[in-house]
Amino acid sequence: MRRLLVLPAVVTLLLSGCSFSGASDLPLPGGADLGDHPYRVVADFADVLDLVPQAAVRVNNVPVGRVAKIELPVGSWTARVTLLVNGSVHLPANAVARLHQSSLLGEKYIQLAAPADGSGAGTLSDGAEIPLARTNRNPEVEEVLGALSMLLNGGGIAQLRTITAELNEALDGNEPEVRALLKNIDTLMSSLDANRKDITAAIDGLNRFAGALAQRDQQIGTILDDLSPGLRVLEQQRGELVTMLQSLDALSRTAVDTIERSQADFVADLELLEPVLRQLSNAGQTLPQALQILLTYPFTDAALDAIKGDYLNVYLSLVAAPGTTVIPPLTPGDAIAAAAKTYQQRRAPASTRPSPRSSAPPLPLPSVSSVPPASSPSPEAPSSSPSSSEPPPSLEPSPGGTG
Repeated sequence: MRRLLVLPAVVTLLLSGCSFSGASDLPLPGGADLGDHPYRVVADFADVLDLVPQAAVRVNNVPVGRVAKIELPVGSWTARVTLLVNGSVHLPANAVARLHQSSLLGEKYIQLAAPADGSGAGTLSDGAEIPLARTNRNPEVEEVLGALSMLLNGGGIAQLRTITAELNEALDGNEPEVRALLKNIDTLMSSLDANRKDITAAIDGLNRFAGALAQRDQQIGTILDDLSPGLRVLEQQRGELVTMLQSLDALSRTAVDTIERSQADFVADLELLEPVLRQLSNAGQTLPQALQILLTYPFTDAALDAIKGDYLNVYLSLVAAPGTTVIPPLTPGDAIAAAAKTYQQRRAPASTRPSPRSSAPPLPLPSVSSVPPASSPSPEAPSSSPSSSEPPPSLEPSPGGTG
């Protein structure tokens, strides 16, 4: 019988080889089934308490693996736990790991789960690591009992009666006020909750403003340093400033008194001004049209029909004053004869020249009318003139006009 008991132990030693370090390397009976292809996950814990290798790894309280190894890396204060999980178990890549206890005095185990906020993504695979930020543990029974003992022995239990009595005295007879206070607090908290986005945006804006101020701290310091001389000057001139403000106050009182006394006259002036303003309002579009004509005086818009291009056709009529001798215009032949006669007179001897005191022939003055003349020459013209039977030419310009 003894041989039958020793044989399994010898077989186990032979199978484990040199890596056997004790009973902790033996799988616990009734453990989780790892399957044919388990994958390895490493989790960092700030405190693993009395967790031991071969402890269970659970998902939703169902065993799916076991703890393979617990170690403390060199230069680190966090425990590194290596887990073996059944290959058929699928968890998100950002899964969390917690250290739980099966009962009040039960064993420790690792609970794997998806994030509580539902932000699971990816798939947890072989060689994955769960950082310290995604691991935690439940309070220990010893910790709960220790905190309770401190509360009962050296805590505030002795002062509970005093606190209760003071609260009763403060609330006695003030129930409506306390109820209203609680209602106002509830309204305030509801408003804060409804405006939490705006509050967050305001805090973010304040943070950006503080960052901008921090970046310009040197400029702000320079401005504050430069303000000191100005403040000293204001302090030195404080008397003058006070006098100026007092003078402004007296001026305002005088202005108010003047306006109050002249109120009736001012209202009367406004009433007299009212008909003038009404007439200007009634003028409407007439006033702009009058101003348009004023700017074009003396040529209104009607003169545009007579203007062709850059020229204006004008008919000029001249009437000689009574007693004026009108000489008909010279024809080309008469002009040549007059020029020859003048030339001969200049070359004649001085004795044959006419006396300077003799009267000079009158200058020719053509008659001008608005239309081409069709009647005989003016009656003042001498009848003996060879051209007296011809009508005098008009100064009517050509269609091209005068510039």
